[in-house]
Amino acid sequence: MARVLIVDDDPAILEILGAYLRAEGHTVLEARDGLQARALLESADVAVLDWMLPGLSGLELAAEARRRYPQLPLLMLSARGEESDKLRGLDTGADDYVTKPFGPREVVARVRALLRRAGRSDEVVSGGLRLDNRTRRATLEGRELQLSRLEFDLLRTLAQHPGLVWTRDHLLERVWGPDYPGVERVVDVHLGALRRKLGDDPEHPRFIETVRGVGYRFREDP
Repeated sequence: MARVLIVDDDPAILEILGAYLRAEGHTVLEARDGLQARALLESADVAVLDWMLPGLSGLELAAEARRRYPQLPLLMLSARGEESDKLRGLDTGADDYVTKPFGPREVVARVRALLRRAGRSDEVVSGGLRLDNRTRRATLEGRELQLSRLEFDLLRTLAQHPGLVWTRDHLLERVWGPDYPGVERVVDVHLGALRRKLGDDPEHPRFIETVRGVGYRFREDP
């Protein structure tokens, strides 16, 4: 069982999420603004943050939490449901993102998944694919894949967030860095090489799908 920090300025959300999380056996910490939440981050095992908060926004709080407590799992709540908003929240430091309105059971399940993932944060496992972040080794059904540094980082970025569509610009920023002077085409080139090493057919992909006119996503059920 964990100490779950819920940060939201809506008393109804605090009440209902708190009730469901306590029913799971968790200890619940509550804050109604970002400044109050800042003081509680150190005591939390996982934090659920609303995007729009008085005092200090959820994005600002997530960025600060990621700097001060890099291993703390963060779940962002927001009424902003566009893919660009989700990517912004993840880029800021959130590990997961739930769009309002939501069911409390979904949030509890996401918290459970984040806590489970934190217990094995050194690995990403999906559909026979295993990525070890400590050794930077990738294996597919027991066979080691010979990936470059960029290919490993690209695959890890996609695999950590299955179902989320990443634009080429966001992949450039996340994998190559915000100051990289290259063009979007470099993402396609590296994705092509990565797919060949995975044995992934672009027309019938097992792992990485192309979203026409937008970018790429990792399949939720590889």
